[in-house]
Amino acid sequence: MSLASFFQPLSIALVGATGREGSVGRAIWDNLRSFSGPVYPVNAKHPEVCGVSAFRSIAALPEVPELVIIVTPAATVPQLVEDAGAAGVKAVVVISAGFKETGAAGAKLEAEALAAARRHGVRLIGPNCLGLMNPHAGLNASFASSVARPGRVAFLSQSGALCTAILDWSHDQHVGFSAFVSTGAMADVGWGDLIRHFGADPHTGSIVIYMESVGNEASAFLAAARAVAAEKPIVVIKVGRTSEASRAAASHTGAMTGSDAVLDAALRQSGVLRVDRIEELFDMAEVLAKQPLPAGPRLAIVTNAGGPGALATDALVLGHGALAELSTQTMEQLSALLPASWSHHNPVDVLGDADAARFAEALRIVVRDKGVDGVLAILTPQAMTHPTEIAREVAQIAQQAEKPLLASWMGAQSVMEGRGILNAAHVPTYDYPDEAAHAFVRMREHRMRLLWLSETQSAHADDDGEELPLVSEMISAVLRSGRTLMTEQEAKQLLQVAGIPVVETRAAYDEAAAVAAAEALGYPVAVKLLSSSITHKSDSGGVQLNLLNASAVQQAWRLIRDNVTHLHGLGAFDGVTVQRMITQKGHELILGASTDAQFGPVLLFGAGGTLVEVLQDRALALPPLNHASARRWVEQTRISRVLHGGRGQAAVDFAALDDVLVKFSRLVQHEPRIVELDINPLLATPEGVLALDARVVVRA
Repeated sequence: MSLASFFQPLSIALVGATGREGSVGRAIWDNLRSFSGPVYPVNAKHPEVCGVSAFRSIAALPEVPELVIIVTPAATVPQLVEDAGAAGVKAVVVISAGFKETGAAGAKLEAEALAAARRHGVRLIGPNCLGLMNPHAGLNASFASSVARPGRVAFLSQSGALCTAILDWSHDQHVGFSAFVSTGAMADVGWGDLIRHFGADPHTGSIVIYMESVGNEASAFLAAARAVAAEKPIVVIKVGRTSEASRAAASHTGAMTGSDAVLDAALRQSGVLRVDRIEELFDMAEVLAKQPLPAGPRLAIVTNAGGPGALATDALVLGHGALAELSTQTMEQLSALLPASWSHHNPVDVLGDADAARFAEALRIVVRDKGVDGVLAILTPQAMTHPTEIAREVAQIAQQAEKPLLASWMGAQSVMEGRGILNAAHVPTYDYPDEAAHAFVRMREHRMRLLWLSETQSAHADDDGEELPLVSEMISAVLRSGRTLMTEQEAKQLLQVAGIPVVETRAAYDEAAAVAAAEALGYPVAVKLLSSSITHKSDSGGVQLNLLNASAVQQAWRLIRDNVTHLHGLGAFDGVTVQRMITQKGHELILGASTDAQFGPVLLFGAGGTLVEVLQDRALALPPLNHASARRWVEQTRISRVLHGGRGQAAVDFAALDDVLVKFSRLVQHEPRIVELDINPLLATPEGVLALDARVVVRA
């Protein structure tokens, strides 16, 4: 069902309307009086509200309202939702608190209200919310003290208190909104519904979200974000990055926030820009709506003061941007224009006595440089400076530029008029140059996220959904045996069936078989514990490497058996596996998968080997992947720079690595019974990629 009835209703009923001063029912009633359509007060105890005749029930109303707002105590809400649905109402906002955020009893009431809504096809926003606004329709269905200004930003928030604070701030900053929505507990209408609605809303240019939890439908949120983000920027601030904040958010919304690292990966692949501070929310929504995205990370800075240029440079480089290297032609043109004492490098210091003509011409030259992806103009109000005149010149240049142009007009009264001119020309202005440089870095990040999104969409489109029948049968056989942990031999066979290269490994159930396997494979060999119950072989003394002869293999057999028996009993020792030692020089990686409660399968890639927990060099991704997104995933890690070679070392076979990652992604996506899958180490060399060890846990 469309959400239009929430934001463009023809008629409204307020259940719990009252004339009592200081009450929520009175505040909402007063706010609704400016609505152009009929507004019906519903109050079972009083015949009128503020001089307007009231109705005892929803059923008694003279027409079926498009929108019902409920502000009565939580215990009354399930029946009121039932009454609204029975009357034919399709949209209900529950302002009332006292639901799952209060504990089990409140959760039961919330479940009853949701069940009533679903019985009748009612959509429900809330409970425990501030309400909503549509400034373009003159609708203030909230208990906020003022209404938002009309604008192009849809603001969605799980915190009603934050809504009121942002609303107050927006009036001071002259920020306008297409909608203001307090989502509350999101029992029904969630992020996905709202993103799709405002993605299609002609008044909305960007969507800004304050998020405490993803909600019950993470997949719906991601699907909606992927559908909308390429057309309209979606900017999110998500609390709960720390364990302490997660607990605070859960106590407020009654919802678990989930793994922050997984959410970060999900947002990245969905084209959603995540920011860290409230002030960035609206700043980035504005910048992304007004300016083209940079093609690359290279920023040029034009300034009339050296210090601010240096501040911007630090912020740029620390944010993983880069100073643009100006072309020879650009340098020659600047040298011909500027005094001899100009900086002769980027940042381009046009000097403190620069007039509007000099500043503007230097800016034009830099903007034309093909090696520049974006430009930051910095002005400090010096005695010879004319901030307003220079702003007019910059505004004209911005109209012709096909790359982002940002400005930092530093100061107060003397630069205020110039800032107004720039803002009117859609040139974002900043009080401080480091803020502007940081905004450029965020713009670059957003472009990269849109590339992730495009690749993710391609991977979804290319995925044929074909199952892996042999893999499925192998897992079923393990489960039929009463186990959930595969042996190393079984895990490697599973990978091989999925098309992932593995080192040849043979199982041996006695000493003689171990020696025979070693002789067949050729020395040196590695001997490892074979067990259907022990997960980490090294921790149990179950790994012996670089064995050179039969005697060493026999000794390794006995040592592993004795170690495991001492720690876990003889029943944990099934035998050993024997594999040839790999002598090729390469890099040990880890490739893993686990299941997140909200997002489903999650993939992990990074530096592997015995120091994997110490190095903590890893990146997460969600399936499906194609070769382009697999490569982008690898580039998120520090070890990726090593994989490219250098200092006499050849690069690894990236084509083979990409192929393994795509096949691994497909395996995990199409076999939901895999709970955990680890390949560590995955050896990457110039000749190819090989899984040396594997661990698989499955479930019924």
